[in-house]
Amino acid sequence: MKKLLSYGTEFMKQSDWKDLALIKFCLCAVGVMWGMALPKKAHRPVAFIVVSVFVATYIPLMLKIFRIMDELKSKNS
Repeated sequence: MKKLLSYGTEFMKQSDWKDLALIKFCLCAVGVMWGMALPKKAHRPVAFIVVSVFVATYIPLMLKIFRIMDELKSKNS
């Protein structure tokens, strides 16, 4: 658990406003997917847009956190 918290702390130290905006869009997309209660006709287009936003924001964030985790592991070794 301590490693996860240190990864999060290091991620925040290396983040700028763009990374935080990506996190907010990603979480918003998850929230919309989770709480979507639309008619069947509107469900598919909205789901496609929301999933696209989620994937487009999740991938760069995960790439950054994996890079940070690798840096911290190599620094501690």
